[in-house]
Amino acid sequence: MRYIMIWGLVFFCTVTTTLAQGLMIRNYNVKDGLSNATVYAAVQDKDGFIWFATPTGVSKFDGKRFRNYAKKDGLTDNEVVKLAADSKGRVWFFTLNGKPSFYDKTVIHSEENDSSLGFNSRSHYMQYAFEGKGGYIWFLNTNNRIVQYNGKKIVYDKLGASGSDLFFLMRNDSIFHPLQASFHLESVTDPNNPSQKIFPVCPYPLNDPALRTRVNNNANVIIRNTVYSYTSKDAICFFNGVDWGIHDDISHICIDKDNLWVGTQRALYFLKGYFKNEHKVIRLLDNHFITSLLKDRDGNIWITTFGDGVYNIPSKNFYFSYLDNTNGLVSHSIFSISKDNKNDLLLIGQNAGILNTIDAENNIRAFTLDTSSGRNSVLTILPHGDDNVLVGTDNGLYNFNTVAKRSSLLTAVKMLKDVDIAPSGKIRIAAKNQVIALNDYTIADLDMLVTSIASINDSAYYVGTNNGLYFCTDSDRQLVPAGEDTLRKVSIKDLKWIDGSLWIGTSDQGIYVMHHDTVVKHLSTANNLASDICQQLYYNAAGHLYVATNHGVSEIDVKKQVITRNITSNDGLMSDDIRGVYTDGDILYIATSNGLCYFNADHIPVDTVPPVIYLNNIRYGDSTFLAMNDFVHLYKRKASFEAEFGTIVFDLPDLVEYQYNFSGDTTNGWVTTMSNIIPFPDLQPGDYKLMVRARKYKSDWSNTLTLSVNIMPRWYQQWWARGILLLAGLLLVLVVLRYIIRRIKQAEKRKTEYNRRIAELEAKALTNQMNPHFIFNSLNSVQHLILEKEEKQALNFLADFATLMRQMLNNSRKSYISLEEEIAFLTRYLELEKIRFAHSFTYHFTMEEALKDYTIYIPPMIIQPIVENAIKHGLAPKNISGYMEIRLEMVDDLLYCSVDDDGIGWDKSNSIKSSRLIKHESTALSVIKERLQIIKSFNGSVGKLEIIDKFKSDFGNKEGTLVEILIPIVKML
Repeated sequence: MRYIMIWGLVFFCTVTTTLAQGLMIRNYNVKDGLSNATVYAAVQDKDGFIWFATPTGVSKFDGKRFRNYAKKDGLTDNEVVKLAADSKGRVWFFTLNGKPSFYDKTVIHSEENDSSLGFNSRSHYMQYAFEGKGGYIWFLNTNNRIVQYNGKKIVYDKLGASGSDLFFLMRNDSIFHPLQASFHLESVTDPNNPSQKIFPVCPYPLNDPALRTRVNNNANVIIRNTVYSYTSKDAICFFNGVDWGIHDDISHICIDKDNLWVGTQRALYFLKGYFKNEHKVIRLLDNHFITSLLKDRDGNIWITTFGDGVYNIPSKNFYFSYLDNTNGLVSHSIFSISKDNKNDLLLIGQNAGILNTIDAENNIRAFTLDTSSGRNSVLTILPHGDDNVLVGTDNGLYNFNTVAKRSSLLTAVKMLKDVDIAPSGKIRIAAKNQVIALNDYTIADLDMLVTSIASINDSAYYVGTNNGLYFCTDSDRQLVPAGEDTLRKVSIKDLKWIDGSLWIGTSDQGIYVMHHDTVVKHLSTANNLASDICQQLYYNAAGHLYVATNHGVSEIDVKKQVITRNITSNDGLMSDDIRGVYTDGDILYIATSNGLCYFNADHIPVDTVPPVIYLNNIRYGDSTFLAMNDFVHLYKRKASFEAEFGTIVFDLPDLVEYQYNFSGDTTNGWVTTMSNIIPFPDLQPGDYKLMVRARKYKSDWSNTLTLSVNIMPRWYQQWWARGILLLAGLLLVLVVLRYIIRRIKQAEKRKTEYNRRIAELEAKALTNQMNPHFIFNSLNSVQHLILEKEEKQALNFLADFATLMRQMLNNSRKSYISLEEEIAFLTRYLELEKIRFAHSFTYHFTMEEALKDYTIYIPPMIIQPIVENAIKHGLAPKNISGYMEIRLEMVDDLLYCSVDDDGIGWDKSNSIKSSRLIKHESTALSVIKERLQIIKSFNGSVGKLEIIDKFKSDFGNKEGTLVEILIPIVKML
């Protein structure tokens, strides 16, 4: 898309060259997406899309994107010569093969997919279309046959038998409504309507409202370069091209309010105020073949051409007038603007030292003031007395007489930046590194760049520099820093003294307002200033300050110190790079780097009508789907869902904003974006509601478009499948946990078994510690018998000893032995000890009857050391025979064993023991206690060992020792 500045000639009976109004025209061509550079026709459908007919198909345009359709998309032929849009929203395509087709609800209907359109065209194609009552469509083909489509079939109508033709359809205008703006005929005379009156000259004045109403509501017939308003009663010629200097045949017309557009094979003509009887015509698009004209619902004008694409003139541009080097000015680069109201002379400062003037008759003249080489732009223009203006250029200050149109050099100044006039007429100049009071004094060689100057009164003024604000008086002639510290190092571009306050435009910090050396206001982009880069300040003396920036013009209410509006290229300016502003009553002049724009400042059009938003397509994964309000699809893993929307906006389509809501929260859930594609990556199964709205430049939000999205889950995402998977997962977890627990238990079991085995081995080791002691004592007994010559008794003792040893060895390999085995072992042991001690004691076993009901197992060699101690240390030292009782009972699943002797007693025994015996006794008892502790460690049963001296206890005067032991057992039936 490109913008073209066009202009033309204005005709007044005789051709006279004068100022032409420029128009900003956009061009759309193949590079923008248009199907072909040759465009035959244009039409707007019910939704607002603009359709273009080309030799290679049709293009549908929403203001930003072209969607092209060809034969592969459903057209019956690629060569589409005409279009028609009916009241049902259908767009009909007229192709050279004569086969009817139309577009409706995103689909092209033809005989291939719609049986109602089956038709034998007999090699004749459709020329015109009418819509009748009941929604019937009537066509007239090139054979002057009427064809009817009733929604069910398309047939040749029987009306044709009576010689019906285009006049028949036009004559019966109460039945047939034309779907095109005008008709081309060789003659306006209807042979079947002799009562119809023909008026070659319009009988009504052009400014008669009734005439314009008639032209708008009835068919228009074009005969070469004349146009008739046609009814069955009369045909009135309301336009004759010859009267307006148009001698070429008219291809198309368009009526735009009071204006008339006329297209020919050579140019486009704009008759501004035609129906106000104004004689203004502008010739546009010279050497362009205009094929059709269309005014859309927003008032934009569309011009189709043969070979040059489509041109568009936005409706707002008719409120603006443009001047540049294409329609009168020497250059398109404008630096300053002013006006001498007394002589009604507009002055425009440009580069190359050129001053353009435009007088009351719109005659333009150019004057070269500064002929210096290098930069010599006209930077400032100020009124100075009657019939004179001061003109400041890069290299000097000039006086220009607006009556004589002559200039004179007042002073040569290098790098002049600004000029100001004091109330008394004193002229002050800011230039490079100096301040000049003309014809008075100069403050030169400053170490800063002086950019602007503003007089407070005849003797005091402010100076703006690239290094802050300064104050000076004619008496001191010395620049001193002014204002607050904020203004010390700020780079200043322009100054304006307004009603006791200094307005300071900066190069990068917006506007400061200073009153009594105090900054009272700071306006920047944060306050809606167009830009913080201020290039010029202009005060219109009516309470409004205009700020020229690099991003448009900001208007400020000086009294309220607020920004009231911004004007940019989006509103119709030729450029956003603004160099100067000037007001003349209601007219606002804006000098830009691309020309001069002027318009009624109070009537800038603002399009507040919300745009039409539509769904373009839906993409899910790798597939694209046609637009639909309800989208249902099976879930795709890691697939992105995208909804592409569009708006029908023909002016500033790139500034359209979108808001979408996917949460249902219409209060806070809106997301704003400039993109028309709304993506949702990896959308999970579920029901969603996508709401989208849009707004164009300065409009309200559109109505909300709602899209229902249903992503269906796969079988494995169903609740029952999830339940099965969850159950299977839980079972798997339980199996794993069971396996882990089992392994832990096995490990613990192995560890327990290992510890038990260690404990058993330790117990056996302790048991084995008892064996050498017993063996040593027994061998001593044998030795004693041999020495006493008791050989036979010694041999019997050895035999019994051997049996006892064998029994001891067998028991030592076992962790537990039966109580019977233990009693048998103790009995054999006691018998040997009786022999050894010469039968100096007797013994007796007492066993509880309850023990005989079970098989009791106890650790081996745990009672024997107690019995041995009772014999050795209790009974043996007695001078008389002793007695020992061994009692066995059950106490709470423990074996209670008491060894009761009537020996010398525990204390007395300890007093007469030798050191060896003490060591031995202590070792035996400690071993028993340690064994009991080990037994506790591997089966948890608690044993007990207690030694009682009966003489010191409650046994009367009885002597002896009672040893009680609780032994952990294993009990079996």
